[in-house]
Amino acid sequence: MKLKELADQLGLSQTTVSRALNGYPEVNKATRERVSEAALKFGYSANANARRLAIGRIGAIGILMPRDRSERFGPHTSEFFSGLAEQLSLHEMDLLMSPSINNDELAAYRRLISSKRVDGIIVTGPTLMDERVAMLTEAKFPFVLHGRTNIAAPHAWLDIDNAGAFRQATSHLLDLGHRHVAMIDGLKGHTFSEHREMGYREALVERGLPVDPRFIVHERFSDETGFHEAQRLLSYAPHPTAILAGSMMTALGVFRAIRSKGYELGKEVSVIAHDDVFPYLNASNMVPAMTTTRSSIRSAGSRIAELLVRVLDGEPVENIHEIWPVELVLRQSSGPPIAPRR
Repeated sequence: MKLKELADQLGLSQTTVSRALNGYPEVNKATRERVSEAALKFGYSANANARRLAIGRIGAIGILMPRDRSERFGPHTSEFFSGLAEQLSLHEMDLLMSPSINNDELAAYRRLISSKRVDGIIVTGPTLMDERVAMLTEAKFPFVLHGRTNIAAPHAWLDIDNAGAFRQATSHLLDLGHRHVAMIDGLKGHTFSEHREMGYREALVERGLPVDPRFIVHERFSDETGFHEAQRLLSYAPHPTAILAGSMMTALGVFRAIRSKGYELGKEVSVIAHDDVFPYLNASNMVPAMTTTRSSIRSAGSRIAELLVRVLDGEPVENIHEIWPVELVLRQSSGPPIAPRR
């Protein structure tokens, strides 16, 4: 059925029917409900392109794919994108991934805006003073930031409590009796990594314990990084009896390093990892089961898509700020320190 035929069936103008289907407030509720019921009854489905023209939208959200994204985030990226895409599909919107040439992200964002191919942008991996946020705010282009930055310009964002997660995890290890705790996390300068180090330091200072700079590692998330850095940490005397790993991928390498040194995991050396709830990498199925600070990056992607739709609908960005708590899930990879059997 075409729009004209549906309008004839209802005895209404095509404009009124179109506006009713698109939720325009000037069409009263009773008419909107009547039109919706008729559309369902007669099997009418609006042309997506026509609908987008009617509401002044392109129907796509942009996200940048820097050349080193896979190295920077690994499997986190696919989980985040899956959450985004699933939610955007409910709003009949597409996700456009745009590459950055020579990793010049500012130029890539400007190109994306000028192309008029997207209604809004999702910005990921923020730094403490993120110039992308400043540029997009100045351009008055709709966006939502995954994470936080210290840029003062009003903008919409969603983040997890990274400082609280590492403060809680470190405090738990200290409560168990550990006095030498190391952390292996993401690259220096990224807000999440800086916040995690802050939480780690706060927990040590609260107990009057010194912060050993040798025990703080900032690197890319990977199994290889976890293995080599944990081996280095375990070569010190005294060595850490507990290690915080910033990702599950890093934790896999840490596990291997602990075993390669002949230590018993969860007893002689404890591990707590940040877990982004991967469907193919279950912390509870590891041996021993891994203690984690848990947060779903897939859920974050879904929620950020919802928030960007709210921005596009005109909600003030000053109202769109969310910090998600992070849950500490205790399993067998963390316990009181036990002296090596050697």
